Amino acid sequence: MLARIQFAFTIGYHFIFVPISIGTGMMVVLSERRYYKSGIPADKAASNFWIKLFTATFAIGVATGITMEFAFGTNWAAYSRFVGNIFGAPLAAEGLIAFFLESAFLGVLLFGRKRVSKGFYYVSAWLVWIGSLLSALWILIANSWMQTPAGYKIEDGKAILTSFFAAALNPSIGPRYFHTVAAALVTGCFVAAGVGAYHLLKRQHTDFAKRTILWAVAVGLVLSIAMPFLGHWGALVVAEKQPIKMAAFENVTDTEDGATLWLFGWLTKEADGTYDTHGVGIPNGLSLILHLNPDAQVTGYQSVPQADRPPIPATFQSYHLMIALGMFFGLVFLVSLVMHILGRLERARWLLYVLIACIPLALLAINMGWMAAEIGRQPWVVQGLMRTRDAVSPLVSSGQIWTTLGLFGLIYLVLFIAWIRIFTGIIKKGPESTVEMLETEKSGADPITPETPAGPAPAGAGR
Repeated sequence: MLARIQFAFTIGYHFIFVPISIGTGMMVVLSERRYYKSGIPADKAASNFWIKLFTATFAIGVATGITMEFAFGTNWAAYSRFVGNIFGAPLAAEGLIAFFLESAFLGVLLFGRKRVSKGFYYVSAWLVWIGSLLSALWILIANSWMQTPAGYKIEDGKAILTSFFAAALNPSIGPRYFHTVAAALVTGCFVAAGVGAYHLLKRQHTDFAKRTILWAVAVGLVLSIAMPFLGHWGALVVAEKQPIKMAAFENVTDTEDGATLWLFGWLTKEADGTYDTHGVGIPNGLSLILHLNPDAQVTGYQSVPQADRPPIPATFQSYHLMIALGMFFGLVFLVSLVMHILGRLERARWLLYVLIACIPLALLAINMGWMAAEIGRQPWVVQGLMRTRDAVSPLVSSGQIWTTLGLFGLIYLVLFIAWIRIFTGIIKKGPESTVEMLETEKSGADPITPETPAGPAPAGAGR
């Protein structure tokens, strides 16, 4: 249990920064594209602003990403021995392809503004963002293989890779990748919208703020519309490959024809150990969306022994909280876009505060999605092949885990305070004015100031 808690803590903390870095990476590309087309100093200042925010967030992923990789060999050594032949390939590909791509071209963004051509700099912005997306791809390939194993055989008690492409293109990678990246970009859109909202509330950098909010809410609305379709794609795979997880998502106790789709609700435990759902649901809705037949059969979790069932309340609640927040985000984007078109957004202070408040809510939603996916897979660390309790390192004592967990908590707290001060400091200052940019150029300093040191790009920025 301690090993589970420690890994959940480290990955949950790490996943605060991943969607922000992917989302701000998108804003770097959009702002640099605008400057490449216009050549206006204000657009250059906006690009420099987003590069600073991206770098400040990207750098902290180094420590938190590496911590999880070490955990595979310490707390989860039995797991590493079982899947190392397969798990090592996507981790190596992430390092060789995504890591070096991000590292090299992030250096161009930080120090090459006056040393390379305008076109090369613009392409570099794209390559940094593509690198972060590739990093997400390789990590999700590894994680999706744990959900839906493919391209392997069991030999001497270990999973051996038989087909790299079958393992990489396992049944769940498609919906999981696009759903996760879309969720990360929604988070990035709220970060951008929140930055714009802050400056509108302070009545400073208003042109930059209005333009930023317009881009953020427009892209965010498109992503929010796409999200249910991506989620449905993933649900079809889960229903086919992990039916007990789907049963936990919707609290389907017994295998039944015409299962209910719950929009939101909560569970109460019954005397027989099952759970009763309270909330708003669509009768026969789950059968309809999974099988296009309102009377189709849906597998219940009581079809397997108790030892093979996930924790139902945690799976159900995290899954439905993610969905509820996603629907709320779509509404916020829609209202914000309409208010912007009507020219009333700047005066709607309540809505500006809502946009800022949605930043932590978006991080909560994306972590709820991960909780649903990972808790719903239990008790399997690799679906159907290895149980989580069998994956833990037998020689690591509880005292050692308590010690490292305490040290991680202390170090992560210091890192978070440092990051939040740098991140909010950049936001409060806003993009440089034309006068400040001219003074920087006259001094010969690089436009990306050293107030947000880059550090090496994180191995595993997509986790």
